[in-house]
Amino acid sequence: MSRKYEKLAKDIVDNVGGISNIESLHHCQTRLRFKLKNNSLADKETISELDGVPKVLINGGMFQVVIGMHVAEVNEEVEKYMASKGFTGGNTSGQSDSDEKKKPLDVVADFVSSIFSPIIPALAGAGMVKAFLAILVTFNLVDPANQTYVIINMIGDATFAFLPILLGFTTAQKLKVNPYLAAVVAGIMVHATWGGLVEAGNPVDLFGFLPLYLVRYTNSVIPIILVVLVQAPIEKFLNKIVPKALRLVFVPMILFMVMGVLALSIIGPAGDYIGAIFTSGFTWLSENVSWAPALAMGGLYSLLVIFGLHHGLAPLGFIQLSQMGYDSIFGPGVLLANVGQGTASLIVGLLSKDLKTKQIGTSAGITGLMGITEPALYGLNVPKKYPLIAGLIGGAAGGLFAGITATRRFATGSSGLPAVVMYIGDNSMRYFYQILIALAITITVSAIATVVLFKRYDGKEETDKNVKKVDSEPIISNDDVTITSPVNGRVIPLSQVNDEVFSAGLLGKGVGVEPSDNQIVAPFDGVINTLFPTKHAIGIVSDSGTEVLIHIGIETVELGGKYFETHVKQGDYVKRGQLLVTADFRKISEAGYNTQIPVVIINSNDYENIEPVNISSIHINDLLMKVHPKLV
Repeated sequence: MSRKYEKLAKDIVDNVGGISNIESLHHCQTRLRFKLKNNSLADKETISELDGVPKVLINGGMFQVVIGMHVAEVNEEVEKYMASKGFTGGNTSGQSDSDEKKKPLDVVADFVSSIFSPIIPALAGAGMVKAFLAILVTFNLVDPANQTYVIINMIGDATFAFLPILLGFTTAQKLKVNPYLAAVVAGIMVHATWGGLVEAGNPVDLFGFLPLYLVRYTNSVIPIILVVLVQAPIEKFLNKIVPKALRLVFVPMILFMVMGVLALSIIGPAGDYIGAIFTSGFTWLSENVSWAPALAMGGLYSLLVIFGLHHGLAPLGFIQLSQMGYDSIFGPGVLLANVGQGTASLIVGLLSKDLKTKQIGTSAGITGLMGITEPALYGLNVPKKYPLIAGLIGGAAGGLFAGITATRRFATGSSGLPAVVMYIGDNSMRYFYQILIALAITITVSAIATVVLFKRYDGKEETDKNVKKVDSEPIISNDDVTITSPVNGRVIPLSQVNDEVFSAGLLGKGVGVEPSDNQIVAPFDGVINTLFPTKHAIGIVSDSGTEVLIHIGIETVELGGKYFETHVKQGDYVKRGQLLVTADFRKISEAGYNTQIPVVIINSNDYENIEPVNISSIHINDLLMKVHPKLV
């Protein structure tokens, strides 16, 4: 294993608060998922800025560090580093997030994500084996009556047949009880002897009076989760009352007897009944509004990925697959959503003339088409917005077709182009052809929408940049330029602005203002040459060629325009003192953002000297800086 991620692993662990703040860790296909005792101890901004970390999220009670497709390698180094520091997974002193009030949705999302995420690789591998077998049968390469078919089918079925054991293990881990005891109870439910009794169909009772309901639990999801939810408090209670000397033997024995009986008599049948309700719901959707689930997933799933909430929906596909033998609720829409985002990213990469955008767009786009969309979403589509919208439109269009035609998959696993083989089943190629058509619709619509929006946004911007470079270089006047304050407040040196890019003068010379008013006005007569979509920054060029950037707050781009209102648009000519932006600094501050306003002269190198005023308190239209041109 490469050691190139050692430093990244160390930096991540140290900045989440160290091992004393880590309760547990696992990873999905692209993210490290920490369960922290106190999220406020983690330095989210520092981790976000690490090379190799595109994004950090806190959702569903999990502190999620987005890594990418090499997350397993990073996770291994993280675990090694944690182990070297003595991490055992137990609680240490300090306030736990469990002491903090959580929203019910966060609790449910956290629970579902924690028990399903670890088994996704097993489900994906088994699904691909089943898809491979379906291809062999479809092309008459294997006869279903042949032993080869039986063995390959057994290999593919194993994960699903013993799914309750896997879920019992992960659910127990989440509930902090012995996962091996939970796995044994699940084994009781899927034992061959019990399966034989169910197959025989004769009434079964215990001690002659306690009936055991004949329910087959292989491939099931809900029954074992309910069983372990009941088993956890019983196990904890037994560990409290049974003496340590006897605990090793008697706690497991009592648990097996009590939970084995409860699982086969009450809890398991109750879970099976709930599963039947899900089946009825799935059937109703298929018969009455088959278009709705795939349309919703195709159009909205990527938004759930952005906020880290998508794992909460995956069990719907597992449940339908286990209950009905196919999945039409989750799989088709998710596949189309991922391909839509991948297509949008790829098209932007192909069209853009910017080298960085081209590299990110093409590589992340291909990855998205393979089913992993986080690089495309966080690297390009979300920052630019319009590719995200184009992908959502394409996903919804393909999803509508898939829904109307009742497209379904017969295995679970990858949600990218390789997953099309999972739509071969039911002794038919019908659904395979349908998903190909749905994909063609998604790719076409996403591509067209991206091209149209690119021309409106990025295309125009790149053209404007080229025109500016060739034809519109500002003509620097030989006269002094007077820049007045765009806001009421207190003047501070640029070096005291709480952002290294500004304080180091990397964007140019200037000053900072700590605002006391919500209005931002023009510091001179000129043209608005830059107005960010997030409304947090505005650029203006004076009649004499001075270019000034007014950056409203620090890291406020993350607010996405919230608490800002613009009163001008890009290209407008404004007069000194004209209202440009209104910002609710109280709410911005309450949201945790610094409200300092750097006022920077972007083309500082064109001037001999920039002279800030030597005062503290300042008002709108008061002298803020005087700019002296170079003598020619």
